[in-house]
Amino acid sequence: MKDKIYVHVADDHKILIEGIIAVINTDKDIEIRDYSLTGQEVIDWFSKKENNADVLILDITMPVLDGFDVLKYFKENKLDQKVIVLSSYDDVKIVQEVLNLGARGYISKNNAGEHIVKAIKAVANDEQYFSNDIQEELLKSFSGQKTRKGDMPEDFLFESLTEREISVLKLVTKELSTSEIADKMHISHHTVESYRKKLLKKLNVKNSVGLAMYAVKYKLV
Repeated sequence: MKDKIYVHVADDHKILIEGIIAVINTDKDIEIRDYSLTGQEVIDWFSKKENNADVLILDITMPVLDGFDVLKYFKENKLDQKVIVLSSYDDVKIVQEVLNLGARGYISKNNAGEHIVKAIKAVANDEQYFSNDIQEELLKSFSGQKTRKGDMPEDFLFESLTEREISVLKLVTKELSTSEIADKMHISHHTVESYRKKLLKKLNVKNSVGLAMYAVKYKLV
C-alpha cells in the first residue's frame, strides 16, 4: 500500500460529509480529495482525467442519480473503482446488491465513526470490509440462516419485481380473482398463487390492500 490513500466522499448531506472528513483527517495516511452531493456529481468528478481517488465513500440515497446508478456506471464502463458504501440502510438484500455491482465494503451510518478509517485502509489494500452489524447479517445469509429485516428504500423493493410479477400485481389490484388472472395470463391457478405469495413476501405486505398501495404509488393502476 502506498504512503497516502486518497478518498472522495459522496453524500447528499453536507453536515455528514463534514463529519466523515473530520474523522478521516485524524489519520495521517488518508487524504480527502473533494466531495460530491449527488450521484451525477460523482460521475462527473471521476470522468475528468485529472481527478482520481483510491477509495470512494458512497451513500445510496442521493438526488439526480443514486448510489446504485453510480455503481452501475463504474461497472458498465469497466472502471475498477474501489467503493465503500456508507448508508443508513442495513438490510442484507441491499448489501448483496451493491456487492454484486462491485462495491468492496459496506458500513452502516450509525457505525461510521468506529469503522470508516479501518474500512478505507482495508479496501485500499484490496480487501473487503463490513461494519460488525453488516458482517453478522452477511454471515447468516451465507450460512442459510434467517437474516434480520433491516431498513431499505421502498423503491428497491418495487424494482426487484420481475415483469411477470408486475403484471400479476396490476391484475390483483384490479380485484380480479385467482382464476380470472390465470385465464388472462394463460397460466395455472397454482402459478398465480405462487406469484401472489412472492409479491407479499417481496413487498413485505400482508394482503391485497398492501399490494394495491404499491400499485397506486408506482402508477400501475
